[in-house]
Amino acid sequence: MKNNNYRHMKVLIYIFLGLAVGLLIFNLFHVDFEEPLDGESFAAVVGVGASLCAIILLTILKIALKIKDKLKG
Repeated sequence: MKNNNYRHMKVLIYIFLGLAVGLLIFNLFHVDFEEPLDGESFAAVVGVGASLCAIILLTILKIALKIKDKLKG
């Protein structure tokens, strides 16, 4: 049962990573690089930052699960 939950978690991590990368690309197209902190571009910059944070945290979680799996056997 634990191995099955691990597979589900692994799939969810990849789904969330895909969503985060998709949102990162979407928000990058909406950033006005001449004035990135004005108007709607500011929301896109915040979205880029949030996407990068999500990607970093999900990568850390994936690495932690690999380490946990190797330590158990």
